[in-house]
Amino acid sequence: MGLWFSASSVVPALRAEWALSTQGTVLLTASVQVGFAAGALVSAVANLADRLRPERLLAASAATGALLTLMFPLCGNQFWLAVLLRFGTGMALAGVYPVGMKIVVSWFPGSRGLALGVLLAALALGSASPHLLAGNLPDWRTVLVVAALLALGAAVLAAFFVRVGPAVRRSPPWEPAYLVTMARDRRQRLIALGYFGHMWELYAFWTWIPAYAAAASQGSVSLLAFTVIGVGGAIGCLLGGTLSDRFGRIDVALVALAVSGACCLLSVFAFDAHPAVLGTLLFVWGVAAIADSGQFSAALSEAADPRYVGTALTAQTAIGFLVSALTIQGLPVLADIVGWRAAAPILAIGPLLGVVAMARLRSPAAADARPSA
Repeated sequence: MGLWFSASSVVPALRAEWALSTQGTVLLTASVQVGFAAGALVSAVANLADRLRPERLLAASAATGALLTLMFPLCGNQFWLAVLLRFGTGMALAGVYPVGMKIVVSWFPGSRGLALGVLLAALALGSASPHLLAGNLPDWRTVLVVAALLALGAAVLAAFFVRVGPAVRRSPPWEPAYLVTMARDRRQRLIALGYFGHMWELYAFWTWIPAYAAAASQGSVSLLAFTVIGVGGAIGCLLGGTLSDRFGRIDVALVALAVSGACCLLSVFAFDAHPAVLGTLLFVWGVAAIADSGQFSAALSEAADPRYVGTALTAQTAIGFLVSALTIQGLPVLADIVGWRAAAPILAIGPLLGVVAMARLRSPAAADARPSA
């Protein structure tokens, strides 16, 4: 998943070399989200994650994304070619993230929270790795090449060493209408709505934290971004996964949403505070913002038809990443008008809606999703 932020981590260098406007920067960054959503929707309608061998789909997708990223430094200042390559990279990643979740669930049906927490902790560290590379490598092209080579290595590992677990079901018949079935089921619908609120906040926070930190005059922006996204995100995933297997998915997701929303609102007051104060708040925000992610995936995998778990997870992530594309594009535009301090709180809308969905899910009409033995 290091391919995800491989370009956005070097945006300052690209803006200088390609003379990118704010609109161009936003388009280049959001094209990955839109590509992911498009790829995931195709996969969900075709039931690819349930009808193909997951490990082969994952390996092929990771390799494709790596090759497209390797091509990025070769496109010169051809902006639309760069956007197309990032869109294609996003489509390829649609065969990595949801498929990886299905594989993990197939091995750990009784402890899905912690298992998915470990997977998402790796995702957070991988997504943050380009920020660490950007702070230590001399050229933006080198950052992309290293990220691509790491993804190629992951593709090789997936092809030769990754296998599905005993809990996976045989390939089901093609069912393009399963998305409609999901929408009609109250439990799956509320889980998905909570996830969409989570996604309204998460990727815009991850994408624009370097710009936000720079505006707040935080020291090493690259190091801060890696610490908040990678370290804080990994801690949040592991903590959320561990607690959810003990106390229930929905309760943990609700608390995480409330904490991340509160951090978002408190950032208004911490923006001009001592760097240590703002840095601490951003770190806590980074922990909470992703602590609920694995809970939505685990809860949905338990609520969905066992034959179409891969399709359900892919459909949920597809729509979630479309939602995230809106805030990724809108937040910097708003920041240009009112400044980052006043713009950031708009992200709190997502956690608020997520809390409402989780509260409804805890009502007597829908008992909490707890792990089964």
